Amino acid sequence: MKESIKKYMKVGLIHFMAFPECMKGEGPVLETMKKIAVDDYFDAIEVTWIKNPQVRKQAAEMLGHAGLTVAYGGQPRLLTTGYNINSLDEEMRLTALASLKEGIDEAYEIGAQGFAFLAGKYEEATKEESYRALLKSAGELCAYAKEKGNLRVETEVFDYDVDKRSIIGPAAMAKRFAEDMRAQYDNFGLVVDLSHIPQLHETIEESLYPVKDYITHAHIGSCVIGDPSMDAYGDAHPRFNFPNSVNGADEVAAFLRALMELGYFEKFDRPLMSFEVKPWAGEDPEVVIANGKRVLNEAWAKL
Repeated sequence: MKESIKKYMKVGLIHFMAFPECMKGEGPVLETMKKIAVDDYFDAIEVTWIKNPQVRKQAAEMLGHAGLTVAYGGQPRLLTTGYNINSLDEEMRLTALASLKEGIDEAYEIGAQGFAFLAGKYEEATKEESYRALLKSAGELCAYAKEKGNLRVETEVFDYDVDKRSIIGPAAMAKRFAEDMRAQYDNFGLVVDLSHIPQLHETIEESLYPVKDYITHAHIGSCVIGDPSMDAYGDAHPRFNFPNSVNGADEVAAFLRALMELGYFEKFDRPLMSFEVKPWAGEDPEVVIANGKRVLNEAWAKL
């Protein structure tokens, strides 16, 4: 592609994955965010909870000064605590819901345009009950967000039998859920992630085409599948070209091409496309980020 990638998308980085020491809402939040804020390769940043109100205020100011588009990932609020938004235990469901509502408050405070979360684990025997609990929770989140402004609420599509074992889930389940949600809430969308597609046992086309009308956000990354004994197996988001990983420049190019064919880049004004990469076993986060930029540049040149 000869035209600049900037014409089509806002390239972003998931801060709390690139710098996992910040995933629990603590750590060197401002210092690591600044590394992204001063890098003009990035137009967007995805953040998560920041427990210290003063640090959160300073982060909002920094990101605003940098002119970065901001999205909020609520996933760590669930993954680091064990909370399940579709738990059949009502007290546990409400605990998870309360945490995500706090996240929505923070998302508004930090100037985010979208708030993402993941559906929880489930048992096959009670799958429909879990699905109804998820619909209830997601509906409450959409209504809560809309009361406060125009924040979009998004569910990220995860694996169902490899690592996170989320009820959303394969493409057919994601489509059903999105249809049910969008019928009542126009501020709902789906996050699709290249690194999750191999874990879903689907091709890029099988994963994206059924949900094309509901995609509002996209991530690019890689994964290791096949043998659970291998380093970074499952949903670990290792750097591109990690040993035994499955995604590289060719797969990123195919992902971008499919999204183009589906009109994703025309539906929104330069929608987000964020790297989800995480250092493994002592790797330098800034080197891993540079690796991702090179892969995206190579993929873009293939289009």
